[in-house]
Amino acid sequence: FQELNMNYEERDTYGMYTLRPGIENQPDLGSGPGPRLMGANTLIGNGVFNHKDEDLGEIKEIMLDVRSGRVAYAVLSFGGFLGMGEKLFAVPWSALTLDTVNKRFVLNVKKERLADAPGFDKGKWPDMQDVIWSKGIHDYYGTTPPNTQG
Repeated sequence: FQELNMNYEERDTYGMYTLRPGIENQPDLGSGPGPRLMGANTLIGNGVFNHKDEDLGEIKEIMLDVRSGRVAYAVLSFGGFLGMGEKLFAVPWSALTLDTVNKRFVLNVKKERLADAPGFDKGKWPDMQDVIWSKGIHDYYGTTPPNTQG
């Protein structure tokens, strides 16, 4: 049985985020690359909450724009039970903030608004390269698509 919503320190296979004893606020001052540079695998499964401390789901996948070398989207799961009936959402990476104190992500959106967000089923992913689809997602979350030219 694997614990759900494990944070990056609990999934730290290579000891990247090992903390130094006796230092306060350790996620910001510990040894290793975090929290400004994180292994993508250590972030999958992290919980996502809003500013009202409502649970919005968890990160299921991190989508990279291979051409630009940037993270494009986090795939967030919301709803359902044990993977059944859950809806997936592509959330622009720039809409998420890593909360190092609570070891989770923050998405500034009301739970009701997320329930109405454009989502998809795990068996039918959208074409995330489609410019119109991308513009719609960024418009929904109030973010600006990164310039992937050049």
